[in-house]
Amino acid sequence: MSEPVDSETGLPPGYPLREDWEITPLRLANELSTDPPPVLIDCRTPEERKIGFLAGSILIPMSEIASRVEDLQEMEGRRIVVYCHRGQRSLRVTAYLRHLGFADVWSLAGGIDAWSVSVDGEVPRY
Repeated sequence: MSEPVDSETGLPPGYPLREDWEITPLRLANELSTDPPPVLIDCRTPEERKIGFLAGSILIPMSEIASRVEDLQEMEGRRIVVYCHRGQRSLRVTAYLRHLGFADVWSLAGGIDAWSVSVDGEVPRY
């Protein structure tokens, strides 16, 4: 049995969406078909990534973000979407990158877990 999700956002009912910080799973799914698509940063651990990931994403664990900012600077000017398991670590990474001056960086609301429930059930949940 699948979990209930809001048909407009792809999030569980009552999810406290931070519209100025987060992008919903369904909006991200639509934006991935744009040219150029958003840059996807997976801030989980390598062990978590082995379970499943969003196609085309770049693994930069949260613990390595500060040392890899230069890698991200070449992506300035493109939308960056950071994701983790449920959205808490990615919010912290988003706040850090915005503090450094990245203008168009967002956290995936509900993380890869919400993505799996509402967009792509082939992505394993854990």
